Amino acid sequence: MYQLLLTRRYLFSKIMPLLAAVAVLLCTAMVLTVWSVMGGFLTMLIGSGRTVTGDVMIAWPNAGFPYYQDLVQRLEKDPAVEAAAPMIESFGLIALEDGRKETAIIRGIEGESYARVTQFKDILWWKPLAKPLPKDKHQLDPRLTKIGGTTWEQIYNNGLSLSRADGPTGAPQPAIVMGIEVSGFNSRQPQGFYMPTQRERTLPDGRTQWVDQFMPRDGKVMVNMAPLDSSGKAVEMVSRQFPVANEFQSGVFEFDQKFVLMPLGACQEMLKMHAAKRRVKVAAEGPKVVATPPGDESFDEPETKLVDDPARVTHVLVKGKGDLGRSGAAEELRRRCEAIYSKFARDHKGAVPSDLSIRIYTWEDQNRTMINAVQKETALLLVLFLIISFVAVFLILAIFWSMVAEKTKDIGVLRAVGASSGGVAAWWVAYGFAIGIVGATLGLGLAWLIVTNINPIHEWLGEKLNIVIWDPRIYYFVKIPNVVESEKAMYVFFAALIASVLGALVPAVRAAWMDPVKALRFE
Repeated sequence: MYQLLLTRRYLFSKIMPLLAAVAVLLCTAMVLTVWSVMGGFLTMLIGSGRTVTGDVMIAWPNAGFPYYQDLVQRLEKDPAVEAAAPMIESFGLIALEDGRKETAIIRGIEGESYARVTQFKDILWWKPLAKPLPKDKHQLDPRLTKIGGTTWEQIYNNGLSLSRADGPTGAPQPAIVMGIEVSGFNSRQPQGFYMPTQRERTLPDGRTQWVDQFMPRDGKVMVNMAPLDSSGKAVEMVSRQFPVANEFQSGVFEFDQKFVLMPLGACQEMLKMHAAKRRVKVAAEGPKVVATPPGDESFDEPETKLVDDPARVTHVLVKGKGDLGRSGAAEELRRRCEAIYSKFARDHKGAVPSDLSIRIYTWEDQNRTMINAVQKETALLLVLFLIISFVAVFLILAIFWSMVAEKTKDIGVLRAVGASSGGVAAWWVAYGFAIGIVGATLGLGLAWLIVTNINPIHEWLGEKLNIVIWDPRIYYFVKIPNVVESEKAMYVFFAALIASVLGALVPAVRAAWMDPVKALRFE
């Protein structure tokens, strides 16, 4: 009992214990603030990575597989699956109207099914806004005003349907939806919105001309893709011009800089993956599709015949029921997809890849490199700040060491009246524990205040001191993560308590082993 009484008496009567509590406070606040911001950044990054891929992907790249409609129906009948969507993914080259040529990843999608599996509806950028973005204090976002020649509602609907009224008749034509960074005709502002910009085009005679256009209203892009035969060789380059229906921002710069979405049917036609009549050679084991170049005389041989070749896709995206955004949460859905595909492959044996060959992976597998990089950076920062936080341990040790020397006579008195060595040691350990309680509690409160108000603090620094740490044009998120997770707060709290007790442990042992006679004679 006397340990608690002495701890309460000495805790606030001296300035040195208060300095130790301040050290614990600052270290606790620093570690929790860094962990909350970096952890929030990782959470936002993971969430953005799922916006265009869904939870699980079934893939057979390049060649693709047929009867995908049957697979989609089987998947959607499973109680663990909310929706499934077919997709083609291929490399391509796009030619922009200012003369630039850019490599791109072309995705052929069905707008309606793709929107059910991904966040396609939410990531379309050009759409009407009811209120400005949080940092757009002067309401400069062009989406807040009217647009000539069309409306924001029409542009948004064009994006959903991947079509745009074009040509002399004004009839809807198949159109593409590009990543917001693909065209280079958009400039990201510090407030987080995009402003359409002009680009310079070089004319054949060497002169330059400014190209002033808004891509979703009057922009067009030439898409070039190379279909492959069964051996993987490029058959011919296919080119087709598409109007631009809209642009999207997924939150992942690599996606927004490289991805181009087009209607699935148009993509199948360009890659020769649409349903058609194919020439096959009749072998003893049955008809077999062969990649015979056009004009080959074997087409006229009696051993060949025309058969119906179904349309193919390279991927089927799957969205599970419930929140599968946590690490490892999509593994059960992946196993369900493997079981469904296994039966699908048996029913279409010889026409689709076997269940041992097909690739089925979760959103976490797809973004493993990106997730691991951010996780390692977060872990490295935490280790560095934890090392810095050991200052609190040594500060408490130094303070308590000097206090033990200062209270030598008090220790001698306690030993003389019957206090045991263990009781004296427990007094100093309780002292360190009390300092840890005070410092860690105040540190959690300070960290919570900083993190929850980190965006107003950042804005104040930018306005008053011109210090911009989190530039949306670089970090790609408009807001700094500002949520303190209770689990992380408890880990930091108990770590601070342990550090405080460790700092007091050595002085406590020194006090416990003091000779009471020498302690009473101490001057």
